[in-house]
Amino acid sequence: MTILILIAKVLLAITVIVLALYGLRHYIFAFSRLALRKPRDMMELTGFVMPRTSVLVPMHNEEAVAADVLQALVECDYDWDRLEILAINDRSQDRTGEIIDEYAAKYRIVKAIHRSNGKGGKGAALQLATNQASGEILLMFDADYVPGPSMVKQLVAPFCDPQVGAVMGRVVPHNTGTTLLAALLGLERAAGYQIGQQARYNLGLAPQFGGTVGGVRASALKAVGGWDPKSLTEDTDLTFRLIARGWKVAYVNRAECYEEVPESWEVRRRQIARWAIGHTDCLHRLWTSVLRSKFLSLAEKLDASFVLACYWTAPILVMGWLASLFLFFSPEKHVAATLSVALAFAGYQIFGNQATFFELGTAALLDGKARSVLLIPLNLFNFFASTAAITRALARYYFGKIFGSRGPRWQKTKRYRENGNGNHFRNGNGNGNGNGNGGSKGPFSQGPNGLYTYNTP
Repeated sequence: MTILILIAKVLLAITVIVLALYGLRHYIFAFSRLALRKPRDMMELTGFVMPRTSVLVPMHNEEAVAADVLQALVECDYDWDRLEILAINDRSQDRTGEIIDEYAAKYRIVKAIHRSNGKGGKGAALQLATNQASGEILLMFDADYVPGPSMVKQLVAPFCDPQVGAVMGRVVPHNTGTTLLAALLGLERAAGYQIGQQARYNLGLAPQFGGTVGGVRASALKAVGGWDPKSLTEDTDLTFRLIARGWKVAYVNRAECYEEVPESWEVRRRQIARWAIGHTDCLHRLWTSVLRSKFLSLAEKLDASFVLACYWTAPILVMGWLASLFLFFSPEKHVAATLSVALAFAGYQIFGNQATFFELGTAALLDGKARSVLLIPLNLFNFFASTAAITRALARYYFGKIFGSRGPRWQKTKRYRENGNGNHFRNGNGNGNGNGNGGSKGPFSQGPNGLYTYNTP
């Protein structure tokens, strides 16, 4: 019993230390953003830097949203003579291929790519399209995203710096008013981008390329070996291969693009489980190369390690809970009671899908959405659901590693928008750069800065 009590105390101490370090990191980021120093930005170069650009849009059974993203892209204000849109039909079994073909026939900048076999997953689709792309810069958008008319220019601008290998824009959910979960995920996204990504960029650390609403320099992608079709999180994989080889990642907070977030807990569980497994797999494959990189400072290496290991916090927290319960029922329960309460409080504050309450509130403040802070106490539901999903996913991952079972298959996230016809999201005048086909406004309008406003009926 003495040995078990000692082991439980050690596990509990490890848990508190790990969560405290993550908490300190999040507070540093939040206070950095509250300082309101002018963020690093290259927006003044928007429109002056216009290299040959290829926009890659991988789609698998996306008939509900395919027309909206393609319509938004053909209405962008980028020079058509320097732009191509590669719409990838990745083994779809619905009308996605037909919609892509319709746009390819109607607009000269749209190129249809049909993929009928091979390994599934976004990485494999991007690998095929990259081989056919002619651009110096490759931009990526998931099918449920709808970029504003100036989005391409905004994302391309940071590539004027020859050290920049990848650029990431900001993701903003547009369906936060549908369910409690969607509203909570809206807060989470705000903290992740408005605080986490921008603070890392301001502090000279490495923001993370997210695989959508972003881009990569074609030469940089080739230099690090291209896409990894085996990775469940090809964006994380590429981020850390790039920075380990000396390339920089830029973040453009004002390049906002709207997405759909999961509206049901089961869809969210599958999504975050895939992220956790793919991200942790990148940790095992890339951590040593990051630490050994001669191009990264000590601060960059430490932060990269925190990012790569972030999903470990869930099972570590569960381990701490179990250790505290054991100690509570042990002869030393008078000590364990205090520690268990402190652990539960610290865990709830610190983990919460890698965003502290303080980050959530700071993000709402900076976004001018003060009423959103009323949702923060309800993040308890998201916290417990995510902790359980991540812990279960990583248990399966390590079980497979030990016993040699096949890894998890890529699973597409459910879409909620229906009957997309290219009119759901339109820019302010319905004409874009003059090459679109016009049409009536949808519920959202976009100004030239790429930001959305809701059209009151």
